[in-house]
Amino acid sequence: MKLLLSIGAWVGIGVAIAVVLLLIIWIITSHNKLVAMSVQCDEAFSTIDVSLKKRFDLIPNVVNTVKGYASHESETLIRIVEARSQATTTNDKINLDNELSQAVNNLNMVVERYPDLKANANFMSLQAQLREIEIELAQSRRYYNATVRQYNVKLHSFPSSIIAGFMGLQPIAMFEITDYRERENVNVQF
Repeated sequence: MKLLLSIGAWVGIGVAIAVVLLLIIWIITSHNKLVAMSVQCDEAFSTIDVSLKKRFDLIPNVVNTVKGYASHESETLIRIVEARSQATTTNDKINLDNELSQAVNNLNMVVERYPDLKANANFMSLQAQLREIEIELAQSRRYYNATVRQYNVKLHSFPSSIIAGFMGLQPIAMFEITDYRERENVNVQF
């Protein structure tokens, strides 16, 4: 009888050790997954940052071309290029991107007022490069939002939310439009 009790006690201890080991493995796995997802979000924003840098580098060339045709309209673009150096945080960069997007839209209206500018080969090349960068930015924003969505879902899902709470992880903001006029229907007139 004593032998059976000791075997039963050993089985109980073995089960307890197995449960503790499984719990430790789950904690480590959940921690590593959350860290990997956080790094993926950072990488996705970095991709946006690369496209923003390309756009910021291109804008002075556009400004110089536009200056010859409409010096007073180029002031907006110059101000935004100067603001680039002040953007250091993610939120600063997102706000600056929104401001620059509005300036690019304004540039398209300027082009309509200056037919000679529309025909300028240098300007046409710059405009094509700017259009390509805008497409890259749109794709990068979609990728960023997808990674942020996955991260935030994991962060709030049980039981990984327990580990996230211990790690002090916070949800990450999606890349959103802050100028609500951009959400309105575009009025196309001929």
